[in-house]
Amino acid sequence: MTLKTSKAIHRSPVALAILSLLIEEPMHPYRMQQLLKERGKHDVVNVHQRASIYQTIERLSHQQLIEVQETIREEGRPDKTVYAVTEKGRVTAFSWMKEIISLPVKEYPEFPAALSFLPLLDVEVVIEAFERRVGFLRDSLTGMQHQYEEAKEVLPRVLLLDLEYRMNMFSAEIEWVRSILEEIKNKNIDWNLELLLGISTKFKSENPHHE
Repeated sequence: MTLKTSKAIHRSPVALAILSLLIEEPMHPYRMQQLLKERGKHDVVNVHQRASIYQTIERLSHQQLIEVQETIREEGRPDKTVYAVTEKGRVTAFSWMKEIISLPVKEYPEFPAALSFLPLLDVEVVIEAFERRVGFLRDSLTGMQHQYEEAKEVLPRVLLLDLEYRMNMFSAEIEWVRSILEEIKNKNIDWNLELLLGISTKFKSENPHHE
């Protein structure tokens, strides 16, 4: 299957996680969710809602990427459906991996969106919000560092690259937000309502036919 063919099938982090786990071995949905949590992958794949796993499983099954291997029945307990990956699913997962790693996609995270309209807030409000963000990022980074130190004692580094990536992203964001926060406090970056109105008026005058 080519990369072009794989695009016909809707790709998502949850779908990739399910296919990857089933490549390891057949398992039921609850086991998938538990494994992702045990391995700390629930921080990069949103599997907190089990319903999303079942919905994705249903879609993957419909697309013949996975199939039911068996149903385990235990007295007094709900039936457990064990799924296995198909050859089509295996090839698709490998294709997705290569495509995701090699080709960046345009994403629309909330933080840059809020930054683009930052002057709508008062300077004091932005300072307080940035300081809170730095605190949250630092706490999260500390937690990830502890997790990494514990995990590297029992896991090869290749299984921790996603955590390394997130740690570096958080560290870089902390430094950037701190630098911008400092510039705002020093008034190297400043704004007010009059400034915004002036820019708006200038934009209209330079684009008289803009609607």
